[in-house]
Amino acid sequence: MSRQDWRPANLLNPVPAVLITSCDEQGRYNVMTAAWAGTVCSDPVMVSVSIRKNRYSHDIIAHSGEFVMNLTTEALAKVTDFAGVRSGKDIDKFALEGEMKLTPLKGKIVQAPVIAESPVALECRVREILELGSHDMFIAEVVNTSVDETCIDENGRLNLRKAGLLAYSHGEYYALGKKLGTFGYSVRKKKKGRKKPIRK
Repeated sequence: MSRQDWRPANLLNPVPAVLITSCDEQGRYNVMTAAWAGTVCSDPVMVSVSIRKNRYSHDIIAHSGEFVMNLTTEALAKVTDFAGVRSGKDIDKFALEGEMKLTPLKGKIVQAPVIAESPVALECRVREILELGSHDMFIAEVVNTSVDETCIDENGRLNLRKAGLLAYSHGEYYALGKKLGTFGYSVRKKKKGRKKPIRK
């Protein structure tokens, strides 16, 4: 096998493409796309999102201390891209129509809106802001999880397979592929099947 050494690069891919919603002091909603987001703690439940200092959402979130992280789907691919390349300084992205329309719902805990078209929305309160360089990392506690009921199966469990979640990989959007296994399947003991009786 042959390999090449490149300069340091942000090639940890794929990553989720999420829509980050916020609310300013005047009660105006904004939405931006972020791909540098992830989980950082399970107890308390915490997530992070890294945002460039010059992004419109950066100061809104820094002042309000709140945001909502909305998961995206194949159906939201175009509007997810649009929300990432157009600034809330110039356009109200919640005022768009047709396939670009996003519906804001009032959050249960935070002032930032939940996106109705998102299968899962995490309402977050900022706990810490790390100044890292080109980006600041907002580390936040999840204070409420809003789930679309179509993603809950008959047993009350979350089932996101039908949601068609969106992933981002080095400048490109992808649908998730087929399931290859479940957590722990590599060490799980196989169930022994019943032996068929031998007919004489």
